[in-house]
Amino acid sequence: MTTPTWFDTTIENALINHKSPGDEHGYFVYQLEVLKAHLASLQQQDVIKLWFAVKANPLSKIIQTLDGAGFDFDVASAGELTQVLAQGIDPSRVLNTGPAKSKKQISSFVKQGVRTFVVESINQLNWLHEVVLEQELSSAETDMPKVLLRVQLQWHEGEKNPLGGNSLTPFGLSVSEWQNIHVDNYPALDLCGLHIFQWGNMLSNEKMFSLWSQMIPPLTELATSIGMKLKVLDLGGGLGIDYLGAGQTLSWPQVIEDLAIIKEKAGVEELWLELGRFAVAECGYYVVPVVDRKMNYDQEQLVLAAGINHLLRPAITEQPFPVQILREGFTSENATMQAFALHGPLCTSMDKLGHFDLPSDIAVGEQLVFGYCGAYGFTESMPFFLCHELAAEYVYQNGSLIQVRAAQPASSYLA
Repeated sequence: MTTPTWFDTTIENALINHKSPGDEHGYFVYQLEVLKAHLASLQQQDVIKLWFAVKANPLSKIIQTLDGAGFDFDVASAGELTQVLAQGIDPSRVLNTGPAKSKKQISSFVKQGVRTFVVESINQLNWLHEVVLEQELSSAETDMPKVLLRVQLQWHEGEKNPLGGNSLTPFGLSVSEWQNIHVDNYPALDLCGLHIFQWGNMLSNEKMFSLWSQMIPPLTELATSIGMKLKVLDLGGGLGIDYLGAGQTLSWPQVIEDLAIIKEKAGVEELWLELGRFAVAECGYYVVPVVDRKMNYDQEQLVLAAGINHLLRPAITEQPFPVQILREGFTSENATMQAFALHGPLCTSMDKLGHFDLPSDIAVGEQLVFGYCGAYGFTESMPFFLCHELAAEYVYQNGSLIQVRAAQPASSYLA
């Protein structure tokens, strides 16, 4: 294979020819046409309602594109809500998630028109009920907030995953804790569903279906025990991207086929997914130059202008973003390749972006392009350590790079 499957060569010339002194420490690019086509393919089904987890990429142009594709929006902070509403999204299309909702935040969300909530504690449930009564919302069904209770399940021994598995997390409550409440005690709320999400970056359809299937009995039993007519089941996200190029990819048609079975078995009217990386990862790239090359204990090392200060994910998951050199006419077949360790500029051994085969003649000043950076790139980075620059963000549309956010020096945020 001469070109990696994650790299769209239609953008290659634009990246090679892009010259901007402000971007010499790295920049992000998102292909909007590619994103539109991908989102359209996800919506060609009538089994599930799709939400976009804004945490994956809150850039205005990304939100606008998802809006146009018919997605609604999962927001987990006041900042995310502000950004979504600023794009003209009606608050009725917002789902409020997140483990740290104070009564003050809940009140603010309700005042701004948000009417769908995932509550993660009995406190949050009580606060939401109190807020609705205090604000004297109409008792009409259209004004009554829809509420989903987030449930944290225990899995079979050995079933571990990034969001907890059998480890205790702050996400939701156990079945036994939720059994202390009853729907009738919250007449101002429409307690209509359950939310469950305890996995991340899953790459096996069979594994996903097994997890979803295991959830149905305890969740339906919980709903019955607290007097809930289970209308909505929210399965969160966690659909994976093959960052390591291991050939493990999810089949979306199979996902839909499996979820149709889950929906029928659970007996719910609506099944929801909150997609993040699976919706936007493939549309994005990150470009950064090499600033040094050296041999160290028989290991070739490349030091880049930016590392985890722009791409933190490799340090916390040990799954690097895929990378290749930006060089006109390059293919792996016409170059001698060798192994390199990639590092960023931070004064910490954490600042490593992975080990990759790259051209043996790679030189200082040449640029690398990382893939799957449409999700968990810019806003998951840590630019403030060592007072580094904030990266620029571009969209690629109609054959041109269009700047959405200019690079910003440390002076823009230092006090």
